[in-house]
Amino acid sequence: MDRRAFLASSAVIAMATGCGRAPAAARVSRIGWLTAQREQSLTPFLEAFRGGLAEFGYRESDNLEIDYRFGDDNLLRVAPLATELARMPVDVLVVQGAAVPLVYELKLSTPVVYVFSGDPVVAGFAGSLAHPGGNMTGLTFMAAELNAKRLEILRDTIPNLRRVAVIANPEHPGSEIERTYSEETARKLGLTLEFFGTATKSQLTSAFAAMDPDPPQAISLFADGFAIQYRQPIIDFGMKHRAPVISGWEVFARSGAICSYGPKLSESYRRLAYYVDRVLKGTAPSELPIERPTKFETVVNLKTARTLGLHIPDSVIASADRLIE
Repeated sequence: MDRRAFLASSAVIAMATGCGRAPAAARVSRIGWLTAQREQSLTPFLEAFRGGLAEFGYRESDNLEIDYRFGDDNLLRVAPLATELARMPVDVLVVQGAAVPLVYELKLSTPVVYVFSGDPVVAGFAGSLAHPGGNMTGLTFMAAELNAKRLEILRDTIPNLRRVAVIANPEHPGSEIERTYSEETARKLGLTLEFFGTATKSQLTSAFAAMDPDPPQAISLFADGFAIQYRQPIIDFGMKHRAPVISGWEVFARSGAICSYGPKLSESYRRLAYYVDRVLKGTAPSELPIERPTKFETVVNLKTARTLGLHIPDSVIASADRLIE
């Protein structure tokens, strides 16, 4: 076969097999992001999540599209927004915080990956951490045992500490487990705990009124969405009575709590990308175990300590991930 005949036959074969066509465009994965919170409150965590996705090769405006929906602190908006995203449709729905139980009730066919501050098993939307079942999986921030360490930090920081108030949302799944850890530790340390259940603003106001006549020496604040929303009044109340507040997430220390010790939330949001990648590649959520926190951080507010005339133990200072001056 001469060269001209060879080229002609090659062209015919290429046309028949499609080899002469332009390469198919890369598939674009579509994620729906849903939260009941305001956008600005989650900016650093969204950056961590997008950074995690980039590590798996996903890039917005290239092979990834994220449709964001924010409830602006209105839980009534969650269901309509979730339904809207599912109908688009999106390949996976990423749900944050208080929106998670509400999305569970919708029983959507769209796979769901979440970050949730409570205990998913106690909340009723997971059979177990190892085998979540259903169409949802993700990460929990719940690490109830850390409440013991927070009480120890208060004991070592406040001279002659005897009375600690616990402010907690009793409707937060897992708060009873946190209370149990706190009460067991208090008994070992010789402390008296006073528990104040606050699920609403009016209940928080009532708690303040009950503590006013005989204020506690310190406040242990269980971290959840309600605590985030009302952290400043709680911390201001503690400062007014020279009762330092301790809690689980960095935002509390940045807002004036004397210390926070708990999960490093930015790492959890980065880890969330792993779950999204697995689901996008075909793994069913029921096959992905729910993950508890694996990385923790201590943030100390030295300014608050100086204002209250308290000395943070050298061991806490040495192990702190961040000191707020």
